[in-house]
Amino acid sequence: MQSGGNGWTPATSAQLADELAIRALVARYADAVNRVSAEDWGATWTAEGEWHLLGQVVRGRGALVDFWQAAMGTFRWVFQLVHSGEVQFPAEAGGAAAEQGGRARARWYLSEVGETGGGERAFTVGVYHDDLLLTPQGWRFAIRRFAPLYQGPPNLTGRNFPFPGASERG
Repeated sequence: MQSGGNGWTPATSAQLADELAIRALVARYADAVNRVSAEDWGATWTAEGEWHLLGQVVRGRGALVDFWQAAMGTFRWVFQLVHSGEVQFPAEAGGAAAEQGGRARARWYLSEVGETGGGERAFTVGVYHDDLLLTPQGWRFAIRRFAPLYQGPPNLTGRNFPFPGASERG
């Protein structure tokens, strides 16, 4: 995500509170994963949320939570860490997000380590490309697109992936 001709720019001083709220949303998402809290995880999404994950697309908060619970049920434990990210707002918006339709885009890098029910240890490093909406309940994920950059054993002998091209990020 670079500023310039794509129509999206980093936060202005008027948008810093929105950026901070979006960063808190990402932290709540990871916290819900780590605590395996379906209720808190589901609350990070819009009602019509859309998750692009490893070739699958899941739509609607209820379907998202069901899908997530099934996936989390395959792990004895999992721990997700968010490392860094960037938040951008539409270039035409100079004021606070509520004044510009409540839209933002973001990119986050994360790692996740866990143990499956069969005792296999797994390590994933990836990137999320997000479209976010400001709702009456606060910022929520409208679309999350996950692309793995590495998946395999924690000793890093697994497969690494190239950074996704623009067409894969939406």
